[in-house]
Amino acid sequence: MRTLIVEDDFTSRLLLQELLKRHGPVHIAGDGLEAIAEVRNAYEKAHFYDLICMDIMMPNMDGSTALREIRGIEDELKISRSTRSVIFMTTALKDERTRNNSFNDRCDAYIIKPVKVQELEFKLKKFGLIY
Repeated sequence: MRTLIVEDDFTSRLLLQELLKRHGPVHIAGDGLEAIAEVRNAYEKAHFYDLICMDIMMPNMDGSTALREIRGIEDELKISRSTRSVIFMTTALKDERTRNNSFNDRCDAYIIKPVKVQELEFKLKKFGLIY
């Protein structure tokens, strides 16, 4: 499983990296702009990300905007729904409006921080990323 963690907070980034690195290579982006550049680069080299963990509140470009941009890139490249990246929003925002907006923007899952190991592993299994 190839993962991109998009997170500006060092501690949150390190926690996710530790939880996910045993499942495969993990790359890091510090904000939405870096994430979009990483995703474009990955598609150009045919090294797709299986999973993207995206924070919402970040400098330069927030995770919601980056999510919409990444889904737009996938649409533009005609990446099929079955092979597109699975995107988990990993955020401290608990309100229903933000959660609903994330799903409307086509995230696959929404995880409240701090990320719990059991919840993350359950969602990884649910989306067929691990067994």
